[in-house]
Amino acid sequence: MTFIENYNGYYVDKAHGDDNGEKVIYLTFDAGYENGNVERILNVLKEEDVRSAFFILENLIKNNGPLVKRMVEEGHLVCNHTSKHLDVTKCKNIDAFKKELELLETDFKELTGVEMPKYFRPPEGKFSELSMRFASELGYKTVFWSFAYADWDNSSQMSAAAAKQKILSNIHNGEIMLLHPTSKTNADILRDVISELRAQGFRFGTLDELVGT
Repeated sequence: MTFIENYNGYYVDKAHGDDNGEKVIYLTFDAGYENGNVERILNVLKEEDVRSAFFILENLIKNNGPLVKRMVEEGHLVCNHTSKHLDVTKCKNIDAFKKELELLETDFKELTGVEMPKYFRPPEGKFSELSMRFASELGYKTVFWSFAYADWDNSSQMSAAAAKQKILSNIHNGEIMLLHPTSKTNADILRDVISELRAQGFRFGTLDELVGT
């Protein structure tokens, strides 16, 4: 794990540890498709005035372009999760890795007219030192997480009460939180989670802030 930071990788904000004064959370989502809940998540974020980062796939651009445009227009970072959910550890040369990221960059710019921010999250969290090096050489910051839970399977969703308890009982300062916005449970509880975190004195930071850009 020590090589993560050597190749511009982030998994927590070490400048905001539990003993530091300001309390901050970085809210991130991995979004591969829309099932109605991504829009619900966006509605809550807008109403609560929270900015987050969405790591997306080609499918969302191709089939839900207006939703991706909305993410950009409402101030969220829309970032690279590869074009087709590629296991990047299977890329043994930078050309294959580069192609997968550039395909998504091109689709995103054609849709939105702006460049995709240089933040990358490997699908399924699979990575190697080589894939980290490839991302860094292409100018990307690789963003992992310090909290996630089993929220991705829509046929096996945790109850709202249990999910909220799991999220809130694992809060730590500088946390990079990973949620899947296709989860109905997440859409149901997000407003309550945001309200509770604010009541505890947390604010929501951005990845630009995290990496110092």
